[in-house]
Amino acid sequence: MDFFDKFKIWVLSICLISQLGHGFYLPGSYPHKYVVGDQLSVKVNSLTSIETEIPYSYYSLPFCHPPEGIKDSRENLGELLMGDRIENSPYKFNMYTNETEVFLCETKPLSGQEYKMLVNRIDEMYQVNVILDNLPAIRYTKRDGYYVRWTGYPIGIKFTVLVHKYEETNVASVMGTGDGADVIPTVGKSGSDVPGYMVVGFEVTPCSVRHDLEAVKSLKTYGKYPSKITCEDNTVNMAIKENEPVAFTYEVTFVESDIKWPSRWDAYLKMEGAKVHWFSILNSLMVITFLAGIVLVIFLRTVRRDLTHYEELDKEAQAQMNEELSGWKLVVADVFRAPSNPGLLCIMVGNGVQILGMAVVTIMFAALGFMSPASRGTLVTGYVAVRMWRTIFCGDHRGWVSAPHIEYPVRTNQIPREIPPQKYPSWLLVLGAGTLPFGTLFIELFFIMSSIWMGRVYYVFGFLFVVLILLVVVCAEVSLVLTYMHLCVEDWKWWWKSFFASGSVALYIFLYSINYLIFDLKSLSGPVSATLYLGYSFLMVLAIMLATGTVGFLSSFWFVHYLFSSVKLD
Repeated sequence: MDFFDKFKIWVLSICLISQLGHGFYLPGSYPHKYVVGDQLSVKVNSLTSIETEIPYSYYSLPFCHPPEGIKDSRENLGELLMGDRIENSPYKFNMYTNETEVFLCETKPLSGQEYKMLVNRIDEMYQVNVILDNLPAIRYTKRDGYYVRWTGYPIGIKFTVLVHKYEETNVASVMGTGDGADVIPTVGKSGSDVPGYMVVGFEVTPCSVRHDLEAVKSLKTYGKYPSKITCEDNTVNMAIKENEPVAFTYEVTFVESDIKWPSRWDAYLKMEGAKVHWFSILNSLMVITFLAGIVLVIFLRTVRRDLTHYEELDKEAQAQMNEELSGWKLVVADVFRAPSNPGLLCIMVGNGVQILGMAVVTIMFAALGFMSPASRGTLVTGYVAVRMWRTIFCGDHRGWVSAPHIEYPVRTNQIPREIPPQKYPSWLLVLGAGTLPFGTLFIELFFIMSSIWMGRVYYVFGFLFVVLILLVVVCAEVSLVLTYMHLCVEDWKWWWKSFFASGSVALYIFLYSINYLIFDLKSLSGPVSATLYLGYSFLMVLAIMLATGTVGFLSSFWFVHYLFSSVKLD
C-alpha cells in the first residue's frame, strides 16, 4: 500500500470519526401544535446594543419579574460565548386569546443608581429581546420607503402573534414526515387528535405611554387597566424620573396567517439588497475560481515536466544527472528533517483539523437547515496530532503507541545542509501569500461581521459552504506553490512556512476587522467595547489561522512526500 492509498484511508477515517457522537436539532426545528387557550411560553434574552456590544441580563434593569421567580433556560456554549442569557418572563399569552390593557406591575420608586443606569441603557440604544416558541420578536421600521426588520425593540407594549391553523390531526404531516409523529411533541391538553394552531410569527410594536400611577396602585398582576391605552406607534410619551415608579402594561393580538410553519423564518431571512449580496458572492467565486485554476495549471505543468524529464532518462543519464543535482533535488537528505518546536506544530495541526472539520460539518448542516452535533472533533485532534508527532520523529512514540507513523521515502543526514543566502526574506513571501485566500473571503466577510456585530441575520449558508470549499482549495494551492519555490532555492525548512503560507490569511482578516471597527462600527463607544470587539476578533482569526494553516501544511506534506517518492535519488 503506497502513501497515496494510506493518505486516502487516513482522510476517510477522519471523516468517519467526525460523524461519531450524538446530535440534536436546532431549537424550533419541530412544530408545536396548540389549541385555543393553551398557555404559550414567553422568554426574554439579554439586552443588546450595536453601540457597545456588551450584553446585559434583562433583569439587570428595573423590569417586572415573573411571579414564580426568575429561572434560567438551558444554554449551550455558543449561546454563552455570544452573551445570550435566556430567562423566563412575566408575560403570559394564551393561544388565540386577545388581551388588551393588561397590567403587569409597578416598580418601586427608582433610586438614583437605578435611574442613572436606566438612562444610560436608553442613551446607549439597548434593545429588549423577547422569544416566543423559539422565534425572536421582530419589529419593522420604515426607512427610505421600505421596511427594515429588527430583532429587538427599545420598549413596547403591543405584541402581535401570527398563527396558522392546521386541520391535520397528525402534526408530523406539517413537516412532510408522516412516519415521525411519535417524535414530534404536541402541546395542549386535548392531545394530537384535535386540530390546532402553530406560531408562525412574532411581532412587536414599540410604544410607551405615561400611566396614571394612582390608578394602578390597587391593581394586581395581570389585572385590567382601568382606562383604554392609546398611543402612536414608535413614539415615546413616558418620561422616567428619579424617585418615581414605572408602570408596565402590555397587549397581545393573535392574527391568523397564511404563512405555514416551515416558512416561518422567511421574515427573518429576507434582506434588502439581496441582489447585490448574491452578485458580489458570485463575482468573488468566479474570480477566485479563475485564479485558482491558473495557479493549479501552471503548478502541475511545472512539476510534471520536471518529473517526466527525469523519468525519461536512462540509468546512466540519471546517474550523471544525480551528480549534477540542482534545485529541490539537493535537499533530498534534509527535506524531512524535524522542524523547530515540533510539538507545537503537531498541536496546532491537530487543533486545525478539529476546527476545520467542525466548520465544514456545521456549515453543511446549516445549509441543509440543521445544526451539527455538539461533540465533534474531540477524537480527531488527538489522532492527527499524535500521528504527526510520530511521523516527525520517525516512529518514536514517546508514550504514544496506538497511532501509526508515515514512512519517509528518503533518509535524513545527521549534519544539516547549509541553506544558501536568499535574494529576499522568505517569510515576506509567506506573509504575502495570504492575500489570495483572503480574496475568497473579503466580500462574504462583510456579511458575516454584520451578522455578528450589527444584529443582522445571516442566511446564505449554501454560498458560505462553497466559499469555504474554495478557501480550502486556494490555501492548499498557495502552500504547495510556496513550498515548491522554497525547495527549488534549496531552503529545506518548509514545515512552518507551509503552515503560515496559508495561515497568514488570518492576518489580513484581523486587519479587516480593525477596518470594520473604524469605518462600519462608528457608533461603537468606549474602550471596553472596542477591547471586547478586538478580543473576539482575535479569537476568530486564531481559529482561522489554525484551520487554514493546517490545510496548507497537510497539502505540502503530501506533496513533498509524493515528490521525493517519485524520483529515486541516492
